[in-house]
Amino acid sequence: MQGNISCAEAAIIAGCRFFAAYPITPASEIGERLSELLPKVGGKFMQMEDEIASINAIIGASWAGAKAMTATSGPGFSLMQEGIGYAFMTETPCVIVVVQRVGPATGQASKGAQGNFYQSRWGTHGDYSAIVLSPNSAQEMFDLTIKAFNYAEEYRTPVILLADELTAHIFEPVEV
Repeated sequence: MQGNISCAEAAIIAGCRFFAAYPITPASEIGERLSELLPKVGGKFMQMEDEIASINAIIGASWAGAKAMTATSGPGFSLMQEGIGYAFMTETPCVIVVVQRVGPATGQASKGAQGNFYQSRWGTHGDYSAIVLSPNSAQEMFDLTIKAFNYAEEYRTPVILLADELTAHIFEPVEV
């Protein structure tokens, strides 16, 4: 199973019922798969106009009681920072998947990197401690997605799943 697909499958198992995102490589397959899976379990999929709308949509969905998730990459993650800070300050449980790619700004969408680590921990204003989980295989992408939802609910906070392009696109056996 591809890493991004294992993330989507795990999100459904963890109880995700709302996903909002703007398509961005190398995270696009997560949204593609959830657009198929969510309607089958009574969930909602929304393709948003940008990443700012995506983060705010999952905040609202979480406030309405849904387990909510978004997925993005470097430039989209930068656009989300104000909303992420708001989610931390309002103790809003949600999951933010960041599939990293090379370079600043738009960068190179087809190459992997780990350049968003510091941004994921301290990218926005405010006094908070982010829970960041970093998978290194398709199996860990599956397992840590479930943990991300559990931690978000337990600690009433956004949780960031920080993968890279290789982990997102690798095909490996995954035990469900």
